[in-house]
Parts: sequence; structure tokens; C-alpha cells
Amino acid sequence: MALRLRPPRLGRTPNWEIRGTHRGIAVERSAGSPDRRIAERRLREVEREIEAGEWSTPPAPRHEPTFADAVEGYVRAGRRRKYLLKLLDRFGDTPLSGITQAEIDRAAVELYPAVQPQTRNTCFYTPLSAVLRHAGVDRPIRRPKGAKGRVVTRFLTQPDAFAIIREADQIDARLGLLLRLLLYTGMRINEALRLRWEDIDLAGGTAYVGLTKTGEARTAKLRADLVAQLRAIRPETGAGRVFQFAYGGRLKDQFLRAKLAVCDVPMPPRGKKGQRRPRLDYRLAWVNFHTFRHTWATWMRMYGGADVQGLVATGNWSDPRSAARYAHVVPRDEWCRVDDLPGEPEG
Repeated sequence: MALRLRPPRLGRTPNWEIRGTHRGIAVERSAGSPDRRIAERRLREVEREIEAGEWSTPPAPRHEPTFADAVEGYVRAGRRRKYLLKLLDRFGDTPLSGITQAEIDRAAVELYPAVQPQTRNTCFYTPLSAVLRHAGVDRPIRRPKGAKGRVVTRFLTQPDAFAIIREADQIDARLGLLLRLLLYTGMRINEALRLRWEDIDLAGGTAYVGLTKTGEARTAKLRADLVAQLRAIRPETGAGRVFQFAYGGRLKDQFLRAKLAVCDVPMPPRGKKGQRRPRLDYRLAWVNFHTFRHTWATWMRMYGGADVQGLVATGNWSDPRSAARYAHVVPRDEWCRVDDLPGEPEG
């Protein structure tokens, strides 16, 4: 069998590989490049070395795990593939021990040169860190300054939250139920859309969230009214996805229609295929699905009496610093002493 090139393999190597037999000598090695032209040139060099008697099969070195190995394990575990291709192209055959902080920072700027720090963190640092952690690399990675972006904790008032849900009910009862689930459990939208009936214990009033942003499963408590609404739509098989929505245009359009209805703004017509709707200026334009998560946390502080440690204990956050952003919504007990301050003299 003549020598041939095997193309790069996602999760294993970004480079072409040389395989086959030439004049009775078996060859299986990396061409050392993702560029096919360079790989073909290297293949011809190998053929000439074999014909000249200069080819010697290198001893198989002890294999040190590479970034490509780590990505393969990460993907096989069912983790997100988004943003991994650029990382594979950059670090594919690099041993994990060779991925230093300096190399990480250099690659981040090379791959994402003209973006905000928050975008660079999302597209590069976060997936890279997730892959390394999954591979057992217990080494903290410093994020760029401004990686967290602008911290947003704006929340819905009761009238606005319930008005949006009522309008959603009119559009699709499942959409209204989805928004109630977000509001009363603090789930992220992707967690709610992945929810299956097998994950819900209606008798116990709980929902198991297995795949989360933090990588740690958690169990959410379901209010009695949520349990009743879920029980009403539960199929006899008790299996399958709870919500059949895909996180795409139709779901977002229905959500937009509900918000516009609350503000008495007509829904603009859909543009041509591939065109976005014009940006609308209306009172609830800032509200998105994640706003319901912020609202849950804020209401837990304002009405549920939960402190920062209590929010972390729900499992919705693993870092107290993330939950601490909601500490300001309830005045500290010390503020009660303001009533003891001297008042302005009468007259």
C-alpha cells in the first residue's frame, strides 16, 4: 500500500498524517502541519528517505497527553464543542505541560485580536480552562482584565414579570410555563430547555439539573403551583423533553412578542431571509431570558430572606463572589439605626 495522507481529526490532531507502506517499510507519523501542501511535501521527503536508505523508524516516545487528547476526552464526555476548533488549531499537538500562562495570553490575542476582554474570555479562556480542568490539569488560569465585562443585575418588578408571563400564556402556554420555571428556579435558559421528564420528581417537587455551566449537578425545588402546571402536561410515558422549543428564532420571536404586548407596541414584520429585525426602542427592550434568573436571585433576597451564602447553597452559583452581586438589593440591618439619628428641630 502506497503512502497516503490522512486528514486532520477533530479531537485528536489538527495536522495531516502520513500512513501506509513504501518499499516494504510501514510508516505512520504526523506530517507536522495542518496545511495539505506542506504535508504532501513531507510525504515525498519520507519516500525519498526510504529509497535512499536513510529512513529509520523513530523509537516510540513515552506519550505525554496533548491538548488534542484533552479535547477528545472533553467532547466524549458530552461537553460543549463551541469555540474548540480554533483552540485545536492552536494547541492541538502541544503537551498539556507546555501550555503556560504566557503561551495562553499570547494565543488569546492572536486568535481574537480585535475584541473586548469579555468576548476573549468567553471564546478563548473559558473553553480552554474547561478542557484543561476536565483533563485533570489543576492549574489556575488568569483571565484578562475586564473579563467579566459589565456586571448586570437588573431585575423585573412583580407587575412587569407577571405581565410578560400572562402575555406569553396567550401566545403559547408552554412559553408561559417556561418563563415561570426560570422565574421560580433561577435556571439558565439552556438548562430549562434540556430538562427531561425523567429529571422531574412531581411527588417530591424537585427538578434535577445535570448539565450546568459550572459542571456541577444540582436539584431545584419546585413550587406547588409549578408542580401542578407540570403535572397537567406530563405525558403518560413520563419521558422525553419537557419543552420542545429550540433556542432559536421562533422562541425568541415569541418572547419578543410577549414583551411588546406588555408595552402596547406592535410586532414588526419579519424581514427577508437572513435579515434581522430592526432594533426596537421600548420599555422592556433590556429584558432577556437571563433577566428571569437575576429576578429569581433578587426576589430570593428581597422576599425569601436568603443571604449570599443561601444563594450559593441553592447550587445556582459555585462562587460566593457571583452571588454577592445581589447583596445590595436588601438594606443591611445596620440601616435600621438611621431612625436613631437626631432629627431636624421643629420650628
